[in-house]
Amino acid sequence: MFNPLYYVGIDPDAQRIDYAKRLYSHHAFQVFNSNNLPFDNESFDYILIIAVLHHISSDEISSYMKEFQRILKPNGTIVIMEPCLSKKKPLCNWFMKWYDNGEYIRNEKEYIQLFRDQDYDCRVLKRFRKCFLYHELFFSVKPKSLMGGENNNDYYKHKRILDALY
Repeated sequence: MFNPLYYVGIDPDAQRIDYAKRLYSHHAFQVFNSNNLPFDNESFDYILIIAVLHHISSDEISSYMKEFQRILKPNGTIVIMEPCLSKKKPLCNWFMKWYDNGEYIRNEKEYIQLFRDQDYDCRVLKRFRKCFLYHELFFSVKPKSLMGGENNNDYYKHKRILDALY
């Protein structure tokens, strides 16, 4: 989807990084061991978070959000896809909690509020089901401090990338 020269994958698990390097030898991957991401200030246009947040406590996510703000370029965007609990689907919720190893699967309101509490602007892009009983939420967030005002027209100037993700 993206040119390997323009992105890097990170994970705290060295074994997963080794596996990713074997699968995608032309791509960059790094292990990180702290809440400080190993990147320069304002170095990323996008941060993609796919099926990660439901493994991390709300307190830990809050500390990462400060780092996200630091490494995002002005008008940078975070694109997120996560399993999501649904009020109207208790059987699906039970299945996701039983099947998934993530301890922190949240509902849509909880994911959005987590970012709003840290002064991010949030947009739900799509809600969908995967494998019949698995609900997913696809949304984007942007630190208000990097937006250049409430009426910033650049918010989705790279919509092509967002569209490519689903």
